[in-house]
Amino acid sequence: MSDLQKEVSDLESKSATAARLFDIRRIIGGLFVVYGVIVTIAGLTASDADLKKAENININLWTGLGMLILGLFFLVWLKLRPTAPPTPDEDA
Repeated sequence: MSDLQKEVSDLESKSATAARLFDIRRIIGGLFVVYGVIVTIAGLTASDADLKKAENININLWTGLGMLILGLFFLVWLKLRPTAPPTPDEDA
């Protein structure tokens, strides 16, 4: 194998690793989990005045839990169905 072919295969493997690292499911899942934790904490610490404004529905708590579930769904989906590495072209 020539040096050029070896360099190309090394770059392809690095590219595949970068593509898996920046998978959109990881980014969306991570952001939803972080924001879900923040909103859930806000819902757990809601005052009676806040609940009265929302007709006794703790909207922050329910929204935060929903965001946590959605974020965990994305992260589990990423874990169960990872991005397949690209196959090398047979022409090259």
